[in-house]
Amino acid sequence: MTETLATLSRRIRSTTDLQSVVKTMKTLAAVNIRQYERAVVALEQYNHVIEAGLQIVLRNRRLQQPVNNRELASLGTIIFGSEQGLVGQFNERVALFAAERMARQRVARESCGVLAVGMRVAAALESVGQPVDHVFAVPASLGGIVPLVQTLVLRIEAWRRDRGIERVQLFYNQTRTAASYAPTRVQLLPIDWQWLGELQRRRWPTNQLPTTTLDWDVVFSGLIRQYLLVALFRACAASLAAENASRLASMQAAEHNIEEHLDMLRLRYHQRRQDTITEELMDIISGFEAFAAEEPACQSSFKTPALSNLPV
Repeated sequence: MTETLATLSRRIRSTTDLQSVVKTMKTLAAVNIRQYERAVVALEQYNHVIEAGLQIVLRNRRLQQPVNNRELASLGTIIFGSEQGLVGQFNERVALFAAERMARQRVARESCGVLAVGMRVAAALESVGQPVDHVFAVPASLGGIVPLVQTLVLRIEAWRRDRGIERVQLFYNQTRTAASYAPTRVQLLPIDWQWLGELQRRRWPTNQLPTTTLDWDVVFSGLIRQYLLVALFRACAASLAAENASRLASMQAAEHNIEEHLDMLRLRYHQRRQDTITEELMDIISGFEAFAAEEPACQSSFKTPALSNLPV
């Protein structure tokens, strides 16, 4: 079926509108990347404060790693993904990465707790054979991360209290460049006692040591809770930055494809317009030739009377 000029013109307009939407989404993704990355950088400063607090609390204390026979028998996992599409293989990559790691850990299903942040990553986990206990919505903005993190901390505490889950790990995508990312794993619990030992041995920068009148257990547990909040916030913010990096890459590819499609439509429009003009010219020429062919016949059938026959 031959496309008319009106049809091609409508397709060009709709494709141009789509191109405008893609450009807007690409700009928003780039802005969001910088926003979440700045949040991660700012969080590092708060993390230094927590480390300084632990450094003081652990000073002159004897660290003894607790022995827990249930540690290797139970495992909690939190996987961060996306709630929306147009992110390429973002959810599939982190889901496959997490499923492969969990399979190598060889923990019985009844001893595992799995939480997914994002409907799409939950679906990706189910597709690779990894059941999910509960799905949380991905925060729509930076301000929504804190309520989510607080809820996750409560879930972790419930895991430890009700199911004896002592190990907790995080899986999420992390940006590598402006438009690329890679899945990563972070052990949240148990606390790395080697890291605590390094904090304990670290030299305090001044001669004035902070003190507290609170009970040691209260201060230490409060700092550990803040450590968990920071780690979860960092994972969520990093995942959101990577999600927007994936969306930026998808929008760049879509923009390239739209530009090629638009060029093709414009070429077809100009070709069709030229064909239409050519057809109109051919019709004019054919009409002129037909008229020119009929003119001699008309002239031969019309005879001029002789002057001798005219009445005087």
